[in-house]
Amino acid sequence: MSDNQKKYRWFVLGDWNGFFGLMFDNLTVLSFLAGILIFAFKYPADIVYTRMFPGTAFGVLFGDLVYTWLAFRLARKSGNTSVTAMPLGLDTPSTIGIALVVLGPAFVGLKAEGMNERDAAMLTWYIGMATMVFIGIVKVIFSFFGQWVQRIVPQAGLLGSLAGIGLALIGMVPLVDIFGMPLVGLVALGLVFYTLVAGIHLPRRIPGVLASVVVGTGLYYALGPFGLIGGVYGGPPPLELHFGFPVPTLGFIDGMVPALKYLPLAIPFGILTVVGGINVTESARVAGDDYRTRDILLTEAIATLVAGLCGGVAQSTPYIGQPAYKRMGSRAGYTLLTGVFIGLGGMLGFVSFFVELIPRAVLAPILVFVALDIMVQAFLACPARHAPAVAFAFFPTVARLLSIKLGNTEFVPAEVFSRLMTVEGKSLPELLVTVAMGNGFIVTAMLWGGFLAELIDRKLRAASVFLLILASLSFFGVIHSASPDGAMYLPWALTGLARQIPYQFAGAYLVLALLILALSRSRESRLPSEGAVH
Repeated sequence: MSDNQKKYRWFVLGDWNGFFGLMFDNLTVLSFLAGILIFAFKYPADIVYTRMFPGTAFGVLFGDLVYTWLAFRLARKSGNTSVTAMPLGLDTPSTIGIALVVLGPAFVGLKAEGMNERDAAMLTWYIGMATMVFIGIVKVIFSFFGQWVQRIVPQAGLLGSLAGIGLALIGMVPLVDIFGMPLVGLVALGLVFYTLVAGIHLPRRIPGVLASVVVGTGLYYALGPFGLIGGVYGGPPPLELHFGFPVPTLGFIDGMVPALKYLPLAIPFGILTVVGGINVTESARVAGDDYRTRDILLTEAIATLVAGLCGGVAQSTPYIGQPAYKRMGSRAGYTLLTGVFIGLGGMLGFVSFFVELIPRAVLAPILVFVALDIMVQAFLACPARHAPAVAFAFFPTVARLLSIKLGNTEFVPAEVFSRLMTVEGKSLPELLVTVAMGNGFIVTAMLWGGFLAELIDRKLRAASVFLLILASLSFFGVIHSASPDGAMYLPWALTGLARQIPYQFAGAYLVLALLILALSRSRESRLPSEGAVH
């Protein structure tokens, strides 16, 4: 062992703070993955815990072990004795998004086609695996071209689409859980805000996330039996572990064909983590840890592939907070601890036990903090003049959230939903338009944000190119699909009012593209921008 490596203290007191933060982040994402599937879509819990969790957690174990090793390698090569490992965990936006727009709807749709619950659940699992394999392959490819994507799509489109997910899926959904048990949830949220947003240390520097979880869980079990928590008290879970091992399986092959229709939703999630990985690596470099970008990207790509091949249904990604973990004093111990805890916990079943033990109202504040951080960073990282473009990119995700809620048969009966989709009037049915706006929401948000950012910069020809892309994608249902399940189609094969969507939407984008292109020849369009938003 070299002198430099001997001097590298890879495990210090700060690693405990880092471990609790990173571990609870992953635990929170797993909790919401399980909660959305089990409670919102009535998916069998045993398949979530014994089939999905082990492979998903194994991807985290693989990625965090590699990132720990990369920290040792960087410390040895650079002689830097304070290297902080890159944090890796489950990607929050895509995990929640895929549960809401891929796994849940696939399960409901398969049952509606007449498949029994168990078979539908297994095929949904295969679809989830296939989706991860597709995403992993895309990430491997784009790890070599991620910077090209950054160059052609303005940050307002890339970060705005992610911020929209933060607002509607990561933030709003957990807020409902928090206010469903206000005494428990708001106290936990307050502690998260006190420590992570306001940056105030608790006495004895107790980690804020740990304190929030412990206090919130304590309130739940202390006040729940007396009916003082606002929600339904379920009592402590049974002391049983859901064992499951991430054995590689070819089951994903059965899910590849049905997973194809979800690619317009799934692939952008993968691209976003690649672009995010580039940004994260750059932030680590600024903080003093000069990792190779390709090493970071390939690790997260392979970890996602490994998870998918072993039954996982959520992709891993480097977290954006590497400089924050460095400020905590963390080195490489926290990623090693997190990987082992989550990885072994997914296999031995104690992660699923903690997911059942800790109320979602207690874990939800962590996601709200993540959502706020994503939204704030989107505005701060983009030029101030692009703020309208960032905000404009929020709307497709809001539309998607509305269509998810309205498509839930517990809220709106299926026959009422179908009738509202086809009601005749002076304009297209509002529900049909909402569903169409929400389908393909990530790609739509990226293109909307990119279009408006280019328009703000007076790059009218580039803006018209974004509109032409929107027109072509909407014509075939890649975005703005008129089908409730977001499937692509040949527009002339549609019937009824749904047939108007591709022709009307694509035609509108095309006409606007031609108008913007014509205006690019005007003298006014070439004048310096005076700032259109006041």
